[in-house]
Amino acid sequence: METVSFEPVKVEAMIHSLHEKREVFVMFYDSPNRVKAVYDNKLCTAIYNTFTGLFYVDDVYGVLDTLEETSVKEREGTD
Repeated sequence: METVSFEPVKVEAMIHSLHEKREVFVMFYDSPNRVKAVYDNKLCTAIYNTFTGLFYVDDVYGVLDTLEETSVKEREGTD
């Protein structure tokens, strides 16, 4: 099976915990059932529903990792 690689894409998706649409970043898309997306600084599993045209992000049970924000000083390595 081939993995599709692309730049992160900002899309509108249904969020499990909110039951509402929000903007997320799709980071990985291999098939409609193998999607990884970032919402609220969390890397989550997601699926794409071809009938509704929406991604569904599971930020309740599908959290893979929590992303930490770093300050500009930490990224540049200055004090």
